[in-house]
Amino acid sequence: MAEPAAQLMHRAARIEDAFHRWRERWGRRRGLVTTIVPYTGYGAPGWTRVLCRVVLTRPSVPARDKVRGWRSFFSIPVSDTEVSVTAGGVEQRVTPSRGGVVDTRIPLELTPGWHTLILRTDDTEPVTAPVFIVDPATRFGIVSDIDDTVMVTALPRPFLAAWNTFVLDEHARTPVAGMAVLYERLRREHPSSPVVYLSTGAWNVAPTLTRFLDRNLYPAGALLLTDWGPTHDRWFRSGQEHKRSNLARLVEEFPDLRWLLIGDDGQHDESLYGEFAAAHPENVAAVAIRELSTGEAVFAGRRTNAAEREKHSSVRWFYGQNGAELSRALEGAGLLEN
Repeated sequence: MAEPAAQLMHRAARIEDAFHRWRERWGRRRGLVTTIVPYTGYGAPGWTRVLCRVVLTRPSVPARDKVRGWRSFFSIPVSDTEVSVTAGGVEQRVTPSRGGVVDTRIPLELTPGWHTLILRTDDTEPVTAPVFIVDPATRFGIVSDIDDTVMVTALPRPFLAAWNTFVLDEHARTPVAGMAVLYERLRREHPSSPVVYLSTGAWNVAPTLTRFLDRNLYPAGALLLTDWGPTHDRWFRSGQEHKRSNLARLVEEFPDLRWLLIGDDGQHDESLYGEFAAAHPENVAAVAIRELSTGEAVFAGRRTNAAEREKHSSVRWFYGQNGAELSRALEGAGLLEN
């Protein structure tokens, strides 16, 4: 006989869930209210991936300030509620997972392009979430890392989480030179292509990252982040597994797309992209790696060497220290118009 789910769940996860239930009861007694934090989703005609997070916040705080900076990591997740998703005159209800995160695929008939989902619970005001529906005729997409790829981190990896927690807004973050221009050029040449920002960062910082991307003129796209804390079977989530599973999911959802994979050489992007390219060469248009400066590489902890991987790869790899160098490399290969 199968064991109950509660018995299968890791002890750390059970402790965390009990702690969050206590925090929710205490928060509601203090007058905190349920709030939906919407994220950009994506989909295709017939289905949509809905992304948002349900938390408790102070009712007096303006909506745009509810989850800024360090507060985002101390917000109280709500998982014992249902979220109503309305689009195209159709309403569906979904349930958050542990951590208050909604990451759910629902059946929904929407035409290709940008649409707006209306999200609400029984005790919240409705909020809107953008969603990009990919045209079935599209054959090109972009997957991009964030830290040290579009945004200069320049911090030792152990302190990266603290930086993301306590930096109050997007103004304190520096974009990588030329990367926004590169992405915009790619998007102009492939206007129907989806853009996916795949990072090991926590959902808590999604609003700040979204403002950073928007402020620095990066093309709009879905953020695929992770929920911090224990999982049902281990103490900590694996950032590499998070990226690996989402890349595999994108192949399943869009088997006819070829992705330009963009990352940096500071940690695991090259190995993960190389692994993915070896397993799905027909789904990779190319790999573009931003080379960290010497100082950035020291902070990152190492610099990888992909010479052997490239030698045995059927996928083309391109390197550059910034967006301009990567643009020239892609132009030379015919992947970007001069």
